[in-house]
Amino acid sequence: MSTANDSHSVGIVTPRIARFEEPLPLACGRDLPAYELIYETYGELNAQRSNAILVCHALSGHHHAAGYHSADDKRPGWWDECIGPGKPIDTSHFYVVSVNNIGGCHGSTGPMSINPETGKPWGPDFPPLRARDWVHSQARLADYLGIDCWAAIVGGSLGGMQAMRWALEYPQRVRHCIVIAAAMKLSAQNLAFNEVARQAIVSDPKFAGGYYQEHNAVPSQGLALARMVGHITYLSDNAMANKFGRDLRSGTLEQGDQEQAEFQVQSYLRYQGSQFSSSFDANTYILMTRALDYFDLAREYGNDPVAAFKHASCSFLVISFSTDWRFSPERSREIVDALIAADRPVTYAEIEADEGHDAFLLPIPRYVDLFHAYMRRVGESS
Repeated sequence: MSTANDSHSVGIVTPRIARFEEPLPLACGRDLPAYELIYETYGELNAQRSNAILVCHALSGHHHAAGYHSADDKRPGWWDECIGPGKPIDTSHFYVVSVNNIGGCHGSTGPMSINPETGKPWGPDFPPLRARDWVHSQARLADYLGIDCWAAIVGGSLGGMQAMRWALEYPQRVRHCIVIAAAMKLSAQNLAFNEVARQAIVSDPKFAGGYYQEHNAVPSQGLALARMVGHITYLSDNAMANKFGRDLRSGTLEQGDQEQAEFQVQSYLRYQGSQFSSSFDANTYILMTRALDYFDLAREYGNDPVAAFKHASCSFLVISFSTDWRFSPERSREIVDALIAADRPVTYAEIEADEGHDAFLLPIPRYVDLFHAYMRRVGESS
C-alpha cells in the first residue's frame, strides 16, 4: 500500500476554496448566486503558466484526486495511480488542478449548501445543471488561478464529457483534450439505469421530497440501492466472475441451509452501498445523473457531431476499454470518427481489459503506458 512518503506520491495535500461573488448564468436560465469551488493542486505552475492540467471527475467523484489529507490517511485520492511524480500526469512537470463540480457534496456549493434566499439548505431546489455549467465555473477558476490555457484537460466517464465540452466552449484555452471511457451522449440503456437509481432514492420514505436535511434524516437505503445498481454496471461480467464467482461468504447450499447462504457478491454490493450512502448526498446524486442524461455534445449543432468538433482547435486522445458496456468502445469510435471527419488531430486506443468501465481508474499496464506516452507529448509542448 502506498503512503504519503512514497517518492511517487504528491504527499499530503490541503484542499483550497475559491469564492466567486459574481452570479453564474446557468443553462437552465437561472443564475447561481455567489458560490464556492473546492479544489486541490499538485505540482508547480511554471513561469509561463503553460503546464496546467485540469482533471474533471466522474459522476460520484470529487476534488481529492491524488495524495493524502494527513499522514494517517489510509487511502489516497481517487486517481492516485495516475497523478504524481513519474506517473502519467507527472507532477514533476505539470501543475494539476482537480475541482469538485458545483452541485457536488464535498465542499463546492451544492444541494447541501445554504440557499441565501431562504437560509435553509438548497435541497431539491438547487438549480438543475448541465456539463457546460461546470465548464463555465471551471473557466472562472482558471481565471482565478491565472491560467489562460490548459496544457490538457483530462476526464474519464462524465469527466470525459466535460473535457469535450471544454474543447467546444473554450477552444483557445485547451491544447489537448483527453477523453477516457466516455460518449457524446448516453444510450437508452444508460438513461434507464440512471432512472432506476433515481427511483430507488426518491422511493425511500426518508427522502421527504428531497427535504430530508430539514428533518435530520438521510435516505440511506435508497442511496445504497442506487449505488448498488450503478456499481454493477461499472464492472464487466468477467470482472465480477474473477472477483467473486459464485463463492459463498457464509452458509452452504446444502438442503436446510440455503436460507443462511450468502454469496460474496451480495456482501460486496451491500458494503459498497452502505459506504456510499454515508458519504454522498442523495440530491447531488439525482442532480448529477440528470446532468449526465441531458448531455448531448452535438444537440445545438444540428445533431451533427462533425459540425460540433469543427469548433475545437486542440488535439485529442480518446481511450476505451474492451469490456466497458456502460460506455462501450463503439461510443468512443463515434467520437473518433467525428473528429477525423472534422479534420481534428486524434489518437485512439481500445485497451483490452477485463475490468469494465472501472478500468479507467485502475493501473492496467497498457493503459498506463499509453497515457504516459501521450502526456510526455503534452509536456514537450508546454
